[in-house]
Amino acid sequence: MTTGTAAPERAPSPSGLALVEADIVRACRDARRERSSVTLVAVSKTFDADAITPVIAAGQLVFGENRVQEAQRKWPELMAAHPGIALHLIGPLQSNKAKEAVALFDAIHSVDRPSICEALGKEIARQNRRPDLFVQINTGEEPQKAGVAPSDADDFVARCRDTYGLAISGLMCIPPADDAPAPHFALTAKIAKRNGLTQLSMGMSADFAVAIALGATHVRVGSAIFGTR
Repeated sequence: MTTGTAAPERAPSPSGLALVEADIVRACRDARRERSSVTLVAVSKTFDADAITPVIAAGQLVFGENRVQEAQRKWPELMAAHPGIALHLIGPLQSNKAKEAVALFDAIHSVDRPSICEALGKEIARQNRRPDLFVQINTGEEPQKAGVAPSDADDFVARCRDTYGLAISGLMCIPPADDAPAPHFALTAKIAKRNGLTQLSMGMSADFAVAIALGATHVRVGSAIFGTR
């Protein structure tokens, strides 16, 4: 099965997963947290089934995809062959893809505008399927990046709950590439705490240990597991 995406420059290996797992264990120990408090989301975007299957065989069951269409092409067959997989949408969601997203994904990390909230609310009610929902916070207030500004976050979370009837599980952030990530993670954690949210999707291959130290419950790791895209 192929997805039409380019082949990675370096083949993924279960050893990459083992190294990431060891680093997560170490980061949890340093933060005096239980390993079970952190979910590793293996970011498999652009990789096909042949690359993903060895990582599943090595014990990884939670995966992240950036695009609904790509996930639809490759994951139904993989999920049928490997029961127990949880699939997370970590990229932007268009409102016209809400139906497919609710049907396929167990978590959506990119709730960031009213049109998405409305579409998700309708599909969750229609399908009676409730993926975990994360509000994306644009901590750096970067104009090219999706997400809610920190100053608008409290109001947006309240609207998600009160206007659209969404059960928000947590927050997600992607710090600016040129910034130290810790202040962005700390800000996201602060916003989550005052809104009674317990899940934090933050930290990627280069900075997930910092994210764990600051409370991340979900880390999104791609290149350290799958290699260069």
